[in-house]
Amino acid sequence: MIRFHIPLQPRNLPEQMVLGDAVMLTGSCFTEHMAARFRQYRFRVLDNPNGILFNPVSIARSLDRAMEELPYETSDLFEHDGLWAHWDFHSRWSDPSADIACRQMNESVREAGQFLTTADWLMITLGTAWVFERPDRGIVANCHKMPAAGFSRRLLRSEEIVGVLQPVLQKLRSAHPKLRVILTVSPVRHLRDGFVENNRSKASLITAVHDLLEVVPGTQYFPAYELIIDDLRDHRFYAEDLVHPNYQATAYVWEKFAEAAISGSSREAMKEIDKLQAALQHRPLHPHSEAHAAFRQKHLEMAKSVAQRFPALDFTHEIEYFGRRG
Repeated sequence: MIRFHIPLQPRNLPEQMVLGDAVMLTGSCFTEHMAARFRQYRFRVLDNPNGILFNPVSIARSLDRAMEELPYETSDLFEHDGLWAHWDFHSRWSDPSADIACRQMNESVREAGQFLTTADWLMITLGTAWVFERPDRGIVANCHKMPAAGFSRRLLRSEEIVGVLQPVLQKLRSAHPKLRVILTVSPVRHLRDGFVENNRSKASLITAVHDLLEVVPGTQYFPAYELIIDDLRDHRFYAEDLVHPNYQATAYVWEKFAEAAISGSSREAMKEIDKLQAALQHRPLHPHSEAHAAFRQKHLEMAKSVAQRFPALDFTHEIEYFGRRG
């Protein structure tokens, strides 16, 4: 038998997620795809409180400030093209008013800090080991389209990555013993760095992640990078830019993640949630027919069943919708 595909089956996590768990996600743009899936299935989610963060140093700094709920001052901000911004934040927090920009950033830091106190899971997706540094600031999370001459660029060694993430993860685990950490490496290829440079970066990240697994208890690895690069292994699974995984690829990663990380009873309920969402979009030709009444009753019972099995989830909208007549 000729094989054209070698599937990768990730190892099951020692502890499994359950619908309604609180999940914080931070890191590269791939994080947003995973966050959207978690929201779809009613997990409690907070993602990227500083916006998309690609490098480990900025991710560590964001988590540390969130834990301490350390506020920023307007004097920490800088003005560029009429907007006040901060090197730790994505430009979506920038504002023509320094006071407003600072307030928005501090609200996000405070929300992240409070969320971490009750979070069940923290998922960190590392994007690149290449960092940009400024003489007056050090490593920045976002260059905010400032002139390249103001930055120097270098590759973080794996031991540097461990050095910044290990103390933060240990501090998190000490403060919140029930928190479980999932580390991933983004499958998004940073080809603007160059092919060789991108591979050097991913190698540094992967080495650091596996070193972290050995020194930080309660930390697991999910092979999102390997699922795209080694399992799917084809340009047809990328968007038109040939850099970002497309919908099929991200859906495949989510399926593999659910199998490895989410409990069986929760996965069964997720199938029912999919059916309920599809039924909500259904527009009947004959809304007063017996067939449609039976359709509504079937999905009303399904919504009530899931709500009973997972009382932390809110199915009020579905129960009210399918409970209405006609």
